[in-house]
Order: sequence, then C-alpha cells, then structure tokens
Amino acid sequence: MDAVDYSEHYEVTTVEETPSLLSVIIDTNPRAWAVLDDGSLPLSLTTAVANLLLFINAHLAFSGANQVAVIAAHVNRAVWLYPSSAQPTRPKPSSHDGDVDMADAPAASAVGASSANKYPQFAHIEATVLASLKKLMAETTERDLDSTTTQLSGALTLALCHINKASRALSAADTALLDAAAQAGGAGGAAAPSPMKGRILVLSVSDSESAQYIPTMNAVFAAAHSRVAIDTLALSGDATFLQQACFNTGGVFLRAANPQGLLTYLMFGMIADTEARESLVTPTHDTVDFRAACFCHGNVVDTGFVCSICLSIFCELPDNAECFTCGTKLALGKYGAKPAVIPRKKKKKKKIINGSGREETMSATGTPLR
Repeated sequence: MDAVDYSEHYEVTTVEETPSLLSVIIDTNPRAWAVLDDGSLPLSLTTAVANLLLFINAHLAFSGANQVAVIAAHVNRAVWLYPSSAQPTRPKPSSHDGDVDMADAPAASAVGASSANKYPQFAHIEATVLASLKKLMAETTERDLDSTTTQLSGALTLALCHINKASRALSAADTALLDAAAQAGGAGGAAAPSPMKGRILVLSVSDSESAQYIPTMNAVFAAAHSRVAIDTLALSGDATFLQQACFNTGGVFLRAANPQGLLTYLMFGMIADTEARESLVTPTHDTVDFRAACFCHGNVVDTGFVCSICLSIFCELPDNAECFTCGTKLALGKYGAKPAVIPRKKKKKKKIINGSGREETMSATGTPLR
C-alpha cells in the first residue's frame, strides 16, 4: 500500500514591494517666509527644512526601494534641490597617491565629522538639499523680490516629469523581466502591476496667484490622469488652487493652525502613501473653494461667462462677444435685454349696497330665504 503523506504543503511566494516616489515642493518665497517668521507663531525656513528632512528620512526608512525628490518653487523659477541639477565633473587624479575621486560622492566639506553616526543616504540628501537651497538664496537679488508670485506650476510640472520618467524606467525593467520569465516558463499574459506609486507634497506659505491658474490646472489634470496624488500643507496664505488640486487628485489638504507643529502635521497626516491610505481614515477638508480665475484679467470670480468650445472663463463680456482664446462667437441669447413687463389684471371690486357687503344682483327685491 502506498504511503500517504499527511504533511501540509504551503506554496511560498515572494512579492516585491512597489516603490514609492515622494516629490516634495517647497514654497521658497522670501517675503512669505519673512511674514510667517514675524507672526505670533513664528517659523523660519531653516526650521521648516530641518523638519522636512526628518519627514523625508522617515519616508525612505519605510522601504529600501522608496525614492524622493525635492523641488523649490521660487519667485521666478523652479529649481531642483535634490537630486542636484549640477553636472558631474570629470574625475581628476589625485596628487597624493594617484587615486581618483568619485564624481557622485558628496563634497568633503558637506559631510562633517558626525556623518559616521548617520545613514549615508540621509546624510547625502541633507547635504545636497542644504547646499542647493543656500545657492538658490545667494542667487536671489533684490529685483527678484519685486515679484510676489511663486512658480508653483513649474514645480508641479518638474515633479510630474520626474515621476513619469522614473515610472517608465521601472516599467521597462519589469517588462523585460516578465518577458524573460514567460519565455523560460512558457506562461504568458500576466498583467504587470503598477511600477511605482508617485505622489507630490506641496509646502505652501503664499497665496494662489490668479495668473498661474491655467498652467496650474493643466498640471493638476495631468496628475489626475497619471493617478498621482497631490498633498498640500498650507502654513499660511490662501491656497485656493491647491485645494482644488488635492480634491481632483484624491490628495490630502491640511491647513496648519499652528505652524510650529510642522513635523507633527507631516508625520500624522502626510506619511502614508496612496496605497496605505486605503486602510486609514485620512484627514479631509469639508469645504473646497472651487472659484476660478478669469482669462481676461486674471481675477478670481464666482460667476462669469464660459466659452462652450474651449471653456475659457471671462469676468465680463468680451468685445464683440468673441472668445479671446479660440475666437468663437459667444451665443448670449437674450442676455442684457430688458425683461418684459406684463401688466397685472385688476380685480373686480365688490359694490356695497345699503351698508351690506353682499354683491349687487340688479334686483329690487332681496334674496328669498327658505
């Protein structure tokens, strides 16, 4: 009789964790940070960056496959803080022992003596961000301070392009591995999972600029199409367009009542990625300002004229009722015409006879009583 195997067999499978790419956009408007630092609950840019670096380290500590990018939305441009946009120089031979220096290694002055007690990747990111931010502030002139706007749309575009580039690189590698496995095992048709979970975190300290409504909304719609969530932590200012960005992309919008608790807001409200949020109760905003900016004057309006072809918004009627964007003749119907006034019909008045309120029946005798 054949022996019967009563042992339980388990199929062990290993699933690789999907990497998460966090793109942090810092609003580096000097005027806005000066106002916030002089307020009742002061917070300087240096302290905010230090808290952001701790948040970035926590994001990277969740998984070795996680990635991060830091972008500065300045008054007149958007600048990469990490990874640095500086081109690597050609390695030169050392005069001491003939060895060459690594091109991608951080500078010796950037990493101090205490870096031995810090994870090398954390130290490298911190040194690169601080060096890039210091260079950005040194290049800011008094003429640049005349502009009170922040190039948020440019920073969002850079973040989306970086996420798309990283996702395509991982997707190409995963497709090659799946094709090789299908040829070796003879099984095909397996759908490849999403190569990367991308999201954008915006640290806002200034008001939404109405002149940047169109490029900002274009970036928001591109993020929603790519399933990239946009999260916003507003320390000050009226971030009207960022509220709409968070609502349209399924992100989290938080308005910090106490800016000094920046790290608390980041750790408790923004640390979870889009996949983990499906199992959590995320903070929500009950009211969203859906006002738009007009295309003619850049004013934020509640009601206006909308072109039915290109959806351009105007705060007042354009000249000759033609759309400024596509030239379509706007069909206004009877707009501006005076309303027709219909005279009201006069009611018949009852005639009072001999002090009584009964109607006149044109008869000399009264109404017979039963």
